[in-house]
Amino acid sequence: MPSPSPAPPPVLPISEHEDEIVAAVDANPVVVVIGETGSGKSTQLSQILHRRGYTRRGAIAVTQPRRVAAVSVSRRVAQELGVPLGDEVGYAIRFEDRTSERTCIKYLTDGILLRESLSNPELKQYSVIILDEAHERSLNTDILLGLMKRLIKDRASDLKVLITSATLDGLKVSKFFSGCPVLNIPGTLFPVEKFYSTDRPTNYIESSLRTAIDIHAKEPPGDVLIFMTGKDDIDKMVSKLEERIRNLEEGSCIDALVLPLHGSLPPELQVRVFAPAPPNCRRFIVATNVAETSLTVDGVVFVIDCGYVKQRQYNPSSGMYSLDVVQISRVQADQRAGRAGRTRPGKCYRLYPISIYQNEFLEATVPEIQRSSLAGSVLYLKSLNLPDINILKFDFLDPPSRTRRRATYHYIKRRNKQGLK
Repeated sequence: MPSPSPAPPPVLPISEHEDEIVAAVDANPVVVVIGETGSGKSTQLSQILHRRGYTRRGAIAVTQPRRVAAVSVSRRVAQELGVPLGDEVGYAIRFEDRTSERTCIKYLTDGILLRESLSNPELKQYSVIILDEAHERSLNTDILLGLMKRLIKDRASDLKVLITSATLDGLKVSKFFSGCPVLNIPGTLFPVEKFYSTDRPTNYIESSLRTAIDIHAKEPPGDVLIFMTGKDDIDKMVSKLEERIRNLEEGSCIDALVLPLHGSLPPELQVRVFAPAPPNCRRFIVATNVAETSLTVDGVVFVIDCGYVKQRQYNPSSGMYSLDVVQISRVQADQRAGRAGRTRPGKCYRLYPISIYQNEFLEATVPEIQRSSLAGSVLYLKSLNLPDINILKFDFLDPPSRTRRRATYHYIKRRNKQGLK
C-alpha cells in the first residue's frame, strides 16, 4: 500500500523558534519549553528533533496525560509526515499498541512509559523523552519528573529530556532540574470577549443549553466549544442540544452538527471532531477538560464554560477515592477562554459571576499528588528495585504532605507484615 501524501504542517509559532530549540537541546540534557496553547509544541517538537537527526540512535517518546490526546496527536503527526500511522509514527495506550520496529516517534500515555520503565529502568530505547502537558500535574507525570531527574545523571551523554507545558511554572521546574534553560514560545491568540453570568445557575447543563441555542440563533458562523464535567453530562447535553436544534424553525439558522469529545470516545468517533465542518454548518463540540490544552479543535469561535471539572479526591481517613465535581482554577478558566481566539476574535460565555472567578477559584489546579494516595506510587517505585531510590524520600517537584507520607509509611509497614519485601 502506498504511503499517504504528506499534509504540509501548518505554520505555527514554534516553527519560528526551531533553531533556538535545537541549540538548547544540543547544549543541555534537560530543556523546559513553555508554549501557549496552539503554539504547536505537541505536534512539532518531535518532528523538529526527528528532522535534526535525534532519531538516528533511538526513538522519541512523547508522553500525554490522556489516551485521547496520544491517539489524536500521533495521527496528526503521521498525517503531516505522510506515513501510515503505526509505522514511523505510532502510539501506545492501555490495551492498544500501534507501533512497529520502524517507529521512531512514539506518543504514549505517561502510565505506559512508567510501565516500560519497570522492565527497562534506563529506557535505553529512547534518545529523547518529551513530557508533554506537564502543567496538568498528573500523578504519573510527577513521578516521571522525579525519574527523569535521576535518569539524566546516568544518561547525560545520550538522552535528552524536554518538559513542555502551556502554563507550568518554568522557573520552578528549571530549579528542580539544576537550572536547565526555559524557552518561551508565544502562541497566536486573537482577542476574546468574556461574558459573565450575574449568578451561578442551579443547573449548568440547562444554562449551557440555553446559551448554545442563543449563540446559534444570533451569532455569525463559527463553531462552539462547550465544556462539561464528564461523559454523563456530555451525553445529556448532546441529546438535549440535538433535540432543541431539530425543533428550531426551519431556515431560521444554519445547519448544526453536535459532537462529543471525551477520553473514552472511540478513535473513529474522535476523528469527526478534527475534520473540517461541512459547508454552511456550525459545529457544537461538547467536551471535558481534555479540550483545554491537550487537544486543539480548529474553527472554534465561541466557548461556553460551566466553571466545573471532575476531579479525583482521596480521603486519607477512609482510604477511599471519590470523583467530585469541583470548581476549576483561574488558569483553567483562562485556558478555556483562549480556545475561542485561535483563528479569529472570539467570545467566551462564563456561567459564573466575575466575583467567583476572582475570589473563589484557586490560582492553579492542586497537583494530583497532593490529593492522592501514595500507595500506588510507593509500590511502583519499590517494583523498580533500584538501590538509590528511597521510596519515602523520592524527589517530587511538590513533595506530598507529612500526613500523606506518614500514612504511606504505615501502609508499607502493614504490607511488609503481610509479606511484601
